[in-house]
Amino acid sequence: MKRKFITNLALVICLNLLIKPFWIFGIDRTVQNVVGAEQYGFYFALFNFSLILNIFLDLGITNFNNRNIAQNSHLLNKHFSNIIMVRILLGLFYFIISIGVAVIWKYEWDQIKLLTLLVFNQFLSSFILYLRSNLAGLHLFKTDSIISVLDRGLMILICGILLWGNVTETPFKIKWFVFAQTGAYTITAFIAFGLVLFRSGKIKIRFDRRFILAILKKSYPFALLTLLMASYNRFDAILLERMLEDGSRQAGIYAQAFRILDASSMFALLFAGLLLPMFAKMLKNKEPIGQLTQLSFLFIFIPAYILAISCAFYQHEIMDLLYHEHVESSASIFAILMFGFISISTTYIFGTLLTANGSLKQLNIMAVFGVIINIVLNIILIPKLQAKGSAIASLITQTFTALVQVIIAYKVFKLRINYKLLILLLIFAIGVALLGIVSRDLPYNWVISMSLMILLSVILAFSIGLINIKSIYQIIKYDK
Repeated sequence: MKRKFITNLALVICLNLLIKPFWIFGIDRTVQNVVGAEQYGFYFALFNFSLILNIFLDLGITNFNNRNIAQNSHLLNKHFSNIIMVRILLGLFYFIISIGVAVIWKYEWDQIKLLTLLVFNQFLSSFILYLRSNLAGLHLFKTDSIISVLDRGLMILICGILLWGNVTETPFKIKWFVFAQTGAYTITAFIAFGLVLFRSGKIKIRFDRRFILAILKKSYPFALLTLLMASYNRFDAILLERMLEDGSRQAGIYAQAFRILDASSMFALLFAGLLLPMFAKMLKNKEPIGQLTQLSFLFIFIPAYILAISCAFYQHEIMDLLYHEHVESSASIFAILMFGFISISTTYIFGTLLTANGSLKQLNIMAVFGVIINIVLNIILIPKLQAKGSAIASLITQTFTALVQVIIAYKVFKLRINYKLLILLLIFAIGVALLGIVSRDLPYNWVISMSLMILLSVILAFSIGLINIKSIYQIIKYDK
């Protein structure tokens, strides 16, 4: 299983490295620079609003389905036939809830119109994730990897034409950005549906009340967890836009700082996508999960920590390279958020392990406290520090929830504390920080200095034995 993890992780990272960085920094960033922080902040707050409420689109079915199909692949046809109808009904419910809440919160008509499009996009995106959960559950990781980047690839094509193709005489508008997402999601959904249909065989979409109630009963703990985690991950921009007079501008500044974290989290999420069905199958077969947990944690922690420290030391240079305005304001916010990426990465390992085990009660209790901490800190800090206050609230919340998940995992699985590994991690952490300090004094362009720091940090990880090439080779060659 470790071999499958390493080889498929390499494939999915390569595919995502080809597509998603260009989407984030070539398209998404360019759109913000073209339309301005205020207009992008207007979109960003509404996007986060639609993202939090999209739990009503899924109610935990995707995570439940991924785990269930991995353990019981023979149920694909039966579940696929019934769950499609469930998702259509949930889509209607999600639309009503989203627009209803927007009206109650007194959103303006322009906001509601854009939100309607975003709600439809979330429906398509959520449906694609459900279809991918079937592919991952069947361990068709290569196919799933291709589908995972298809929508972004199509968005790059559409937005690239609109931004640089000289096909329109009017300046780029934020709603075009949303329309491009709609087109890309629609095409991807049709292709993914066809692939799953090929594997499941002929289906008959039907409304089975008993089945629907049984699925929702099993999946609601997953739904609650997703809602709570989305709340403390995405509520910041909404509170900024609602609480401050210049809320759209502050949300736009926050979005600038958040973009690299969001891009990094996409890659960290790849680990969870691979590990959930693997952990689920190993736990069902009563196989030991300690080695895979440690291996995956090291694979994600080392690059996450190097990235966070690099961004902290070169925060101003990176923001100045990417954006045309609000560079000073967003730089310090960016550094704070990127330290949170270390905790987010940890969550994608230990949270996924606990999810695969079905330890939803402990995770939901943890998430409730995370939401409370995040909202209280935002309410206190936003009026005083504006967007930086939200960044601090996010960092504290992410650190708290990551630590709790590690503790729960160690207790549930009775994992042994590897003191040698902890010492090596401490040496690595101090070493990377020292390399960052030294790199700032090098007489080179900042890009060269930062690149040297990253290269030497990777070498440090290998030299102290955190990453062992020989062991990885042995796993790929012999592990089944």
